[in-house]
Amino acid sequence: MLHGIDVSAFQSSYATDGLSFVFIKATEGRSYVNPRLAAQTKRGRDAGLVVGFYHFLWPGHITAQAEYFLRHAPDRPGDVLAVDWENTGEGTHASNAEKDRFIRRLKELRPDNRVVLYCNRHFWLNIDTTSYAGDGLWIADYVAAGKPRIKAKWRFHQYTSEPHDKNVAHFTDRDDLRDWATP
Repeated sequence: MLHGIDVSAFQSSYATDGLSFVFIKATEGRSYVNPRLAAQTKRGRDAGLVVGFYHFLWPGHITAQAEYFLRHAPDRPGDVLAVDWENTGEGTHASNAEKDRFIRRLKELRPDNRVVLYCNRHFWLNIDTTSYAGDGLWIADYVAAGKPRIKAKWRFHQYTSEPHDKNVAHFTDRDDLRDWATP
C-alpha cells in the first residue's frame, strides 16, 4: 500500500516525506483555476512523486469543462487525471451520464494519461448507476486505510481528512504505480 495526499489551494505547501503520490486540484467548473497549481506541481515533481490532477465537476457544459481542465492541467504522460464527482456548494451535482461523458472525453483527449473517478461512498453506492470509473476508482470512505466499504475495484482510497486529505493506493511500490500510470 502506497501513501499519498490530495491538495487544493487551501494548502500553501505540503510535506512529501513518506509519500508516493499527490493529487492536486487544478480546476472547477469552467472558471476556477487553483492559484497554487504550479507551485504544488513543482513540489510533487521535485520530490519524485507520481502526480495527479483533479477537476471538480459541475453539472452542464461537460465538453467545455473537460477542455478547460486539460488547458490547465499539465500535459505530461504518466500523470493521473481525476474527476471529483460530488455535491457542489449549491447542493447540485453532475448526473451519472455527465460524469461518464467527462471521463470518456478526458480519455479521448489525453490517451497518455490514466483517468480515475473520485467520489465518496454515498455517491458510488447511491448515485452512480453505471459503475464507470475510467481506469480506476478513487473512493472517499473514512475507515481504516486500504479497507473501503465498497464492492468495486479501487486504486486509491481517501481514508481521512484530518488534519488533511490522506490517501493510500493499491500498488506494491512506486514503480508499480508509475508503470500503471503510463498506459
